Amino acid sequence: MRLSLLFSLLFLSSLSYAQELKYNSLFINKVLTENANAVVRLDQLDVEILSQQKMTVKNKQVITVLNKLGNRNARTGLGYDSSKKIKSMNIVVYDAVGNEIEKIKKKDFKDVSAVDGFSLYIDYRKLYYNYTPISYPYTIEFNYEYETSDTGSIPSWYFLSGFTVSVEKSHYSIVYADAGQKPVIYEKNLESLEFDKKETNNSITYTAQTIPAMKREGMSPSFEKISPKLMARIPNFHYKGFDASISNWKDMGSWVDNNLLSGRDELSPQTVAKAKALVLGVDDDLEKAKIIYKYVQDNTRYISVQIGIGGLQPISAIEVDKVKYGDCKGLSNYTKALLKEVGVTSYYAVVQAGGDKVDFEDDFADLAQGNHIILAIPYNETYYWVDCTSQILPFGYIGTFTDDRKVMIVKPEGGDIVTTTAYVNEDNYQSIMASYELKPDGSISGKTHLVTKGSQYNAHFRLKEKMDEDIVKQFKSRWSSINNLAVANYHFDNNTNDVVFTEDISLSASNYASISGDRILFTANAFNNQNVVPDRYRNRKLPFEIQRGFLDEDIFTIQLPTGYIVEALPNAKEIENEFGTYSVSFEQNADNHSVKLKRRFLLKKGYYPKDKYKEYRDFRKEIASADNAQIVLLKK
Repeated sequence: MRLSLLFSLLFLSSLSYAQELKYNSLFINKVLTENANAVVRLDQLDVEILSQQKMTVKNKQVITVLNKLGNRNARTGLGYDSSKKIKSMNIVVYDAVGNEIEKIKKKDFKDVSAVDGFSLYIDYRKLYYNYTPISYPYTIEFNYEYETSDTGSIPSWYFLSGFTVSVEKSHYSIVYADAGQKPVIYEKNLESLEFDKKETNNSITYTAQTIPAMKREGMSPSFEKISPKLMARIPNFHYKGFDASISNWKDMGSWVDNNLLSGRDELSPQTVAKAKALVLGVDDDLEKAKIIYKYVQDNTRYISVQIGIGGLQPISAIEVDKVKYGDCKGLSNYTKALLKEVGVTSYYAVVQAGGDKVDFEDDFADLAQGNHIILAIPYNETYYWVDCTSQILPFGYIGTFTDDRKVMIVKPEGGDIVTTTAYVNEDNYQSIMASYELKPDGSISGKTHLVTKGSQYNAHFRLKEKMDEDIVKQFKSRWSSINNLAVANYHFDNNTNDVVFTEDISLSASNYASISGDRILFTANAFNNQNVVPDRYRNRKLPFEIQRGFLDEDIFTIQLPTGYIVEALPNAKEIENEFGTYSVSFEQNADNHSVKLKRRFLLKKGYYPKDKYKEYRDFRKEIASADNAQIVLLKK
C-alpha cells in the first residue's frame, strides 16, 4: 500500500513538473528546429461570430525563439480603433528549460498612436510591449482577446507565418451563431499540408501539427504564393458602421463606392476653382490628369497608415486639402476628387503592394486582401495607374511596388478585378554605351552613357534625389568589380514624360588590369558584368521565379595602350534557351588600336519547377564565364 502510494506521488510530481516545463526548448522535435530561427509551439485563433455586428477574436501564440534572427517572429503588439476593443492582453516569458521568468500584464503595455502627431488619424492606436531577451533560446507566450463590430474583417490564417519558422501546433476555429453567419472559407496551398478539418452545425475547425520550416531559397516565389493559408468571410457582415451583403467582387465594389467612399469627395469652392484654373485651356483628359497629379505631388505629403489599421475608408478630401497630408487612402481619394472637378474619371483601386507580386483571388471577394490604394484612370480603352503617395514617381509609372498584379478597382456599377501595368522582359531595358582607355600601368579611364526604362528605370531614377556622396557610393556598389573606382563627374536626365533615365558618367580606376611580364590581362566587360552565379542547392525544395525579366544591350569601345598588340581575344558566344538569350562578340579594329565589345542579354519572365533550377543555374554560370572573359595583350 505504501509502495503504491509512493509511486503515485512520484508520478503526480513528475507529471506536474512536466506540465510546468511544457515549453522546455530541449524537448522540441528536431524536425521543427531544422532550418528554423523560431518554432511556434502553439498558434491558436478562436473566432466567435455572435451576430452580424459583433465578433470576438482570441489568440494564443507561443513561440520559442532559437536565435537573434527569430526575434522578428515574437509578436507583442496589436492595433485597434474605435470599432475594435481589446478586452485582455498579456505576455509570459519562459527561459530555455521552460521556467517562467517574466509576466507582462495589459497595464504594462505601451498605448500609443499608430500615426503619432497626425490629428486626422487620432483614432488609430496600438498596444505593444518591447521585450529584450537576455539569452537564447527563450519562449514568449502572447495572449489577447478583442471584440469588434467589424465582422467584415475576419482574420486570415497562416499555418506558417514566414520562412525559417516551424509550427508545432496550429489551430483555427470559427464559431457562428446561426446559418446566416456561416463563413465561406477559401483554402490555398493546402495540398502538401496534413491537417484535420471538422465541421459542426455551428463551427468550423482546422488543426495541423508538426509543420517544418520552409527555408528561403534563391529566387523563391513570394511566401504569399506558396504558403498554406485560409481566408474567411461571411456573406452578410458589418464594417465601419455599414451593413453589407457580398458574394463577389462586383458586389464588393458597389458596396465600397456607395458606403465607404460616398460623400468623401467634397472640396471647398476655393480648391475647386484652383483645380479648374490649373487645367484652363486643356481639353485632353490625360493632360488634365497629369496636371492634377503634379499638383498633388507638389502640395501634399504622405504618411503611412496601414489598411489593416484604418480600413478601406479614406479621410475626407476636404480634410486632406486642409492639412496637406494623408495616407494612401486619403491621398488617392483627394486626387480622385480633384480629377472629378476637372471632368476626369478615376477609380479607387485596392492592391497588395510590395516587391513580390501578389494577386487578388478572382473568385473570393473579401476585405482582407490588399494593403495599399492607388488610382486607375481610364483613357482610350486602357488604364493609367498613379500612386498618389509618391512625390517623385512620373505620371502613369508605378514601378515594382504595384506592377503586374490583379487588383480591385471600385466603380459605381461594381468592383472589377483587373491587372496593373506589367513591365516584362524587353520593357525593362538598359543600354550602356561606353568607351574607356586602358593604360600601360593597368589603369583605365573613360565615359559611360547609360539609359534605363521599365523596372530598370525604377532602380536608377532616384539617384537624382541623392547627395553627391551617396551617388558615388552607389556607383561603387554598382561596379564593385572595379577596384579603386574614382568618379570625375556625372550628369543625369530624368525624362518623366517617356519615363527614361539617362546617366553620363566619367570615371577612372587604378590597377584594373593585371600585368605579368610583357603581358596585360583584363576583363573586357567592365560595366555590366553579370558575374554572380545563383546559389547551388543539392536538394532544392521550392520552385523558382523570374518575376519581370529584362533586356540589356551594351557596346564598349576599348582603347588599347600604345606598344601592345592583342595576343588573345575571347571567342564570340551565343546562348538561347527557355530562360532567355545571350550573345557577346569582340571585334578588333584594323590598326589594332581598339577592341569593340557587343553584348545582348535577354532574361525572360517565368515561373519554373524546382527541377529546372540546375538548368537555369548552368545558364547563368555560362553567362558569368563569358562576361568574365579576358583579353590578353602582349608588349611589342
